[in-house]
Amino acid sequence: MKVLHVAECIGGVDRYLRCLLKYSSCENIMILSQLYKKEDYEGLADHVEIMHMTHGMGASAIKEAKELRGKIKKYNPDVVYAHSSIAGAVTRMACIGLNVKVVYNPHGWSFNMESRKKKTFIALEKLMAHFCDAIICISEAEKVSALREGICKEDKLHVIENGIDIEGYRKEEVALPIPEDVFVVGMVGRICRQKAPDVFVKMAGEVHKEIKNSFFIIVGDVLEGREEERKEIEQLAEKLGVNLFITGWVNNPMAYMSKFDVGCLLSRWEGFGLAIPEYMLAGVPIVATKVDAIPYLIEDGVNGMLVEKDDWDSAAEKVVELANDEDKRKEIVANGLRTVKERFDARRVAKECEELYEGLI
Repeated sequence: MKVLHVAECIGGVDRYLRCLLKYSSCENIMILSQLYKKEDYEGLADHVEIMHMTHGMGASAIKEAKELRGKIKKYNPDVVYAHSSIAGAVTRMACIGLNVKVVYNPHGWSFNMESRKKKTFIALEKLMAHFCDAIICISEAEKVSALREGICKEDKLHVIENGIDIEGYRKEEVALPIPEDVFVVGMVGRICRQKAPDVFVKMAGEVHKEIKNSFFIIVGDVLEGREEERKEIEQLAEKLGVNLFITGWVNNPMAYMSKFDVGCLLSRWEGFGLAIPEYMLAGVPIVATKVDAIPYLIEDGVNGMLVEKDDWDSAAEKVVELANDEDKRKEIVANGLRTVKERFDARRVAKECEELYEGLI
């Protein structure tokens, strides 16, 4: 079976694709945006091409759809699998009239974002849902959202929860410019409003008042052309007296997670939150926000700690509580490891995706 993947965004989508391809038995073709590095995928896929994609929907999207259509005709796949909302819209336009099955995975609905364009996003998703054969929801929360907004009929929605490479996980040593004997609190995610790095830094300011030897790490970076957002976070950290290190984009985020004493995911909205099972596998206790898919993954006080969105004071209290209660920390880590092994194995994701492809064909 030949599957052509189209991906524009990096971050969680990149990590999803790497795991999916590793355990896939299909012939996989990758059409990736300029944000990706071709060499990262040449050992995972049968064919890899980089195509310039604009992060938006306008005249450029029509041009990109025409270019992509040519690539789809070139490879003649059985299935085209589009990842994220922009790539999803461009891909579905490109596939109109072609004899190919189309699968779309939003990796978090755009209409769940905090945006004045919510109604526009809903209308666009409803329209484009007519031009694909299946929509993969990466969590039950994503399916609930789609049904709530009437995006499509329920039989087009298929819940395939995200997974991570449990079998391939090996602890790696990475050099970090941090002092010895510090209490490390980290977050993994893109520097953008969704992932709330501002809340993370404000929380860090409160934690530092209680834990003087605390150090904070953001594993991730801004998207191309948004460097000013990173500067704002660095300036906020400096203003609050927070010891903050930003790694930039890395290929091995779990190597950095293993340095954390507490891992945070303080997102304002979240389709899944791939960092959560990664923290669990790395043996890191979690403090996360109670939004969208996250409560489907974390049971508060059992395999992680939950707080309300934008509540950096409560997040700081949870971090300090974990720092001071070793027994609670060990209990959460043990329960998290059990959760990830039972629910979030990438082998299961690859198997369920291939079963879906076969059913469509």
